[in-house]
Amino acid sequence: MTDALQGAPDELVTEAKLRLVDLPGAAGRAALITLDNGQDHTKPNTFGLGGLRSLGAALDEAERLATAGEIVAVAVTGKPFILSVGADLTGVPLLTSREQALELGRLGHRTFRRLGELPVPSFAFMNGAALGGGLEIALHCTYRTLSSAAGPIALPEVFLGLIPGWGGAYLLPNLVGIQNAVKVILENPLANNKMMRAKDAYGLGIADVMLDPADFLAESLRWAARVVRGEVTVERPEIDRGESWDAVLAGARSLIDLRFHGAVPAPYRALELLTGARTASRDEGFAAEDEALADLIMTDELRAGLYAFDLVQRRAKRPTGAPDRSLARPVNKVGIVGAGLMASQLALLFVRRLEVPVVMTDLDQARVDAGIGYVHDEVDKLRAKGRVSPDRANRLKALVTGSVDKDAFADADAVLEAVFEDLKVKAQVFAEVEAVVRPDCVLLTNTSSLSVTEMAAGLAHPERVVGFHFFNPVALMPLLEIARAERTDDASLATAFAIGKALKKSCVLVKDSPAFVVNRLLTRFLGEVTAAFDEGTPFEVADHALDPLALPMSPFVLLQLVGPAVAFHVTETMHAAFPDRFAVSENQRRIVAAGKSTLLAWDGPTPRIADDVAELMQVGDTPSTAEQVRTRALGALAQEVRLMLDEGVVAAPQDIDLCLLLGAGWPFHLGGITPYLDRTGTSERVTGARFLPPGVASLPR
Repeated sequence: MTDALQGAPDELVTEAKLRLVDLPGAAGRAALITLDNGQDHTKPNTFGLGGLRSLGAALDEAERLATAGEIVAVAVTGKPFILSVGADLTGVPLLTSREQALELGRLGHRTFRRLGELPVPSFAFMNGAALGGGLEIALHCTYRTLSSAAGPIALPEVFLGLIPGWGGAYLLPNLVGIQNAVKVILENPLANNKMMRAKDAYGLGIADVMLDPADFLAESLRWAARVVRGEVTVERPEIDRGESWDAVLAGARSLIDLRFHGAVPAPYRALELLTGARTASRDEGFAAEDEALADLIMTDELRAGLYAFDLVQRRAKRPTGAPDRSLARPVNKVGIVGAGLMASQLALLFVRRLEVPVVMTDLDQARVDAGIGYVHDEVDKLRAKGRVSPDRANRLKALVTGSVDKDAFADADAVLEAVFEDLKVKAQVFAEVEAVVRPDCVLLTNTSSLSVTEMAAGLAHPERVVGFHFFNPVALMPLLEIARAERTDDASLATAFAIGKALKKSCVLVKDSPAFVVNRLLTRFLGEVTAAFDEGTPFEVADHALDPLALPMSPFVLLQLVGPAVAFHVTETMHAAFPDRFAVSENQRRIVAAGKSTLLAWDGPTPRIADDVAELMQVGDTPSTAEQVRTRALGALAQEVRLMLDEGVVAAPQDIDLCLLLGAGWPFHLGGITPYLDRTGTSERVTGARFLPPGVASLPR
């Protein structure tokens, strides 16, 4: 049956290389299997069909040696810094039937479970990254050693739309208990795919001993020898299989329901497996994993999740349309116009990532001092947490200076403005900066919705102005929209991309158009929901109409986060550009005019409109159902995406999806948005065509 499986044609096979080693203290010989794909740590070990077959062959030999009495133990480790990062997911799109998917799960189980069923004890020497199947290999072994420098360590499958399908969902709760298993299998993946460090994994009981990385292999062999000789007895806590097991899972289900509303299958299948692991035999547990894995592989949600993963891992690293990197100019000093919260966050980011002088300016010394103080305080917090050394903290703080005079930018290589979102103000700022900087200094604007071309129109050198739109909070949000204005030259644009890469941001090239990508789509989307509310749709209906998408937050909670004034300003900008599609809510106008900054009140688990805000609102008498609101909002998104592609705002639908994934936190199971619009029929209903071909981010038809 395995011959019917098709691996990725270009699979980088992880070989399982077996050699015999003498355990210290005359404990006997061990078969040491090293996983190695022949590349350095930048291309981690993964398991495709070739890798599983290689491991199976190595275990055949290990079992022969053990049966013959030639070895007393088997150990598995990885090439430097990497155990394995799990399955080679590039082969999943080649699976066209459930039977193939089922056989993939069974093959993984048949191979991995042998590590726990040998005639001699098995050891996992966890020397580096252990993700997904990499961690599952270790779980199948009798004992586990862990380098204190190893990491990341995780079972991230639920984040992608899968479950730990090669033993993890059964073995982990039976090793560390249900509470810890829920943390690793559900809570961490659903918290933006949080990974564990070695001390975290050891603290949960995943490893039996944590060792110094300097001589990790030798120390692991010494420890294994002591186990074999009986000098070390590993004692593990008894697993509580009482009522607390169900109580923990009931709490986990409540959290999953609150976030996903039943819209995403993977976390619910993981819950089923964890429930069964309480009483199931190993055979039963593994068979249940096979069935769940097969079902999930044959879902559009999983295919969209893998598409999204590929966008984030690959496309984000090679921005489409970016100029040749050789054109970029060196950046040895940065200026920032503004010292408010956003500007201060940017100053901190620049000084941490670039480690070059950063000078901030503002209208008066008090504001400048406040901005510098913010940066210094944040650096001190990093030092207190041990994330920067005292020496580096002092260097970073010394690199940040301030002035009320823009002459401080005279020798800057790039100047970023982060002032009030007003076209005239920003244009005036650039005129003042241009008067003092060198001709080759790149001018960057953090505008979220204004025309970069108009901002640069009055300058002597408009070709050096580039849109450079960050998302809040700056330190956490990975997206950077880089906008090319009508006269931006390649050297300035290349420099902007080089800066973005140095800042460790994922950069997407966008056309200079109103609100670029993320804010344009969110404004259109939110506009339709708030319009339905203004027409008379009850708040609870409007705010929860999009629950089946399992977005990071509901529409009105997002409006609260953005702030009524900021959201209204962007809406006005978009209305001026596209009055037929972006309406201005009179209710929002009244809220902003009254100076209200808080829209919502929480009396329980869900919000409501605050009383003082509700008094200002005037609503109609033509309510919509939740389905009508959802259809309206999704239709608007489909229309706007098609228009943006026709206008050349980005090169392809993939860039729009990448922007929503990284700039708005939209979930992987949506694939951003275009795969979801395609699979629900919205794309064809609204625009007459799909955005992506069948089989791309969806099951082959």
